[in-house]
Amino acid sequence: MSTNAWIQLAVFLIVLVALVKPLGWYMARVYEGQPCGIDRVLGWLERGIYRLAGVDAQSEMGWKAYAVALLLFNAAGLLFVYALQRLQGVLPLNPQNLDGVPADLAFNTAASFASNTNWQNYGGESTLSYLTQMAGLGVQNFVSAATGMAVLVALIRGLARRSTETIGNYWVDLVRSTLYVLLPLSLILAVLLVSQGVVQNSQSYREVNLLQPLPLTPDPSPARGEGKLKPVTTQTLPMGPAASQIAIKQLGTNGGGYFNVNGAHPFENATPLSNFLELLAILLIPAALCYTFGVMVGDTRQGWAVLAAMLVIFVPLTIGCIAAEEAGNSALVRLGADQPGILEGKEVRFGIPSSAIWACATTAASNGSVNSMHDSYTPLGGMIPMWLMQLGEVVFGGVGSGLYGMLMFAIVAVFIAGLMVGRTPEYLGKKIEAFEMKMASLVILIPPLVVLLGTAIAMAGPGLEHAPRDGTPSKSPLNNPGAHGFSEVLYAFSSAGNNNGSAFAGLTGDNLFYNTALGLGMLISRYWLIIPTLAIAGALARKKYTPPGAGTLPTHTPLFVVLLVGTVLLVGALTFVPALALGPVAEHLQMMEVQP
Repeated sequence: MSTNAWIQLAVFLIVLVALVKPLGWYMARVYEGQPCGIDRVLGWLERGIYRLAGVDAQSEMGWKAYAVALLLFNAAGLLFVYALQRLQGVLPLNPQNLDGVPADLAFNTAASFASNTNWQNYGGESTLSYLTQMAGLGVQNFVSAATGMAVLVALIRGLARRSTETIGNYWVDLVRSTLYVLLPLSLILAVLLVSQGVVQNSQSYREVNLLQPLPLTPDPSPARGEGKLKPVTTQTLPMGPAASQIAIKQLGTNGGGYFNVNGAHPFENATPLSNFLELLAILLIPAALCYTFGVMVGDTRQGWAVLAAMLVIFVPLTIGCIAAEEAGNSALVRLGADQPGILEGKEVRFGIPSSAIWACATTAASNGSVNSMHDSYTPLGGMIPMWLMQLGEVVFGGVGSGLYGMLMFAIVAVFIAGLMVGRTPEYLGKKIEAFEMKMASLVILIPPLVVLLGTAIAMAGPGLEHAPRDGTPSKSPLNNPGAHGFSEVLYAFSSAGNNNGSAFAGLTGDNLFYNTALGLGMLISRYWLIIPTLAIAGALARKKYTPPGAGTLPTHTPLFVVLLVGTVLLVGALTFVPALALGPVAEHLQMMEVQP
């Protein structure tokens, strides 16, 4: 790995870890209802929202009421985004006069943004109006992120409280997450991005003259002669309120690009500084929530231990991805080509190290934004981002959802440790019994089921045909045959089944099968995990506190970090080894001219 890569990775990690404590402490005060500074400015707005919505901020909910409120709110958001897409052709703020979105694509997009996945089977600048982007997708970027944060806070309260039936108020947690955390940070980041050249306006698309004409398109004019090449002298530049949506998509680990090529687009990610800011924003809140967890349970060492486990997995895999991309293609080396690495699919202004770090960060978190095309990575370089998703999106993971997923693994880890020493397992003074293990098992096993079952169904036939909407003959949706084509499908379902949203960029997903299958996968992986998590929160909140004894496993030590990492790798990762062997591993062996 090059010196440049080491420096970039080190600077990124140092800045990230330095921000964990102050932001984590601030968020703990927000969720504990303590003065946090911004409440002096926005407190009146918070109280006004409660009065307008008829919410009693002092009334708390049991886990079932909390879950019902969450599901109803998210269902309303999903239906609103779906209707907005279908009707956008007759709605205002549509300067390009874009038509309504087809039903299957509208369902996929609505499910994607409601579930904090932001998988996109469309080109943003050519499909969605400004109104749909702002009132639909932009709003969901806030509330879907806030939903994940609310569930996490409810789980933390379940761990911290004793002998109670309540875990908080969903509406209060939702409002405070949005108003005091996501909104201020998004405003700051949006201003910084605008300063770097990211567009933020409501203007119509601009037609500009090229400095050098391109003789690319046939000229149908009889005067010039059929089939002659007509020089291209102009280019259409997309406009719109991009910076505001990009800020929240990164901070909320949403990831959906305003423009089709996402973070590789110069109007969305203009400079190396904007690239660093967006990259930092991807992991900022998920990392800081670890410290928030420690503060709220009364032992910050617990938060640092979880963060350490995340870093122990993330850093080596990121180094491996960078090394694989800098090593290049061995087949080209054998042909005598002088190559400094794999630059295909990457922006020169970011280079290989920054692109690979982004690829790992966006898949470690449930973000899904990209600044390079993962389809062009080496087999092993592309496998690492895929595997990070398949771990369960718990190595940082989404805002809220990543940490509560990691806490499920922590519950499993203490259970395994309890079996080893013959004691009832405990976590933070709460006994882990059969009910908690059943719910934690559901959280861990549902994503692999969605991924592997969806991939199997797709490869059995339905996912191998694509009928374009323009009426042209059907063709394969896979950009590549063989092992790489299988990787494209596996990556798509890994992304949907873990609420990530990134894509290999080699799969044509805009058809009835993929829109429906991936949409259902995103909804199942989001809400079938939230419900058991809330059930665990309710069960733990009812339990009494058990003081630690001589046989209690400390959950803040390096030993527990190793145990937690081992549990994530063994339970969460080995499930996918056979599938990975059919895809990226087989492709790597073919590249090395080794017969699998």
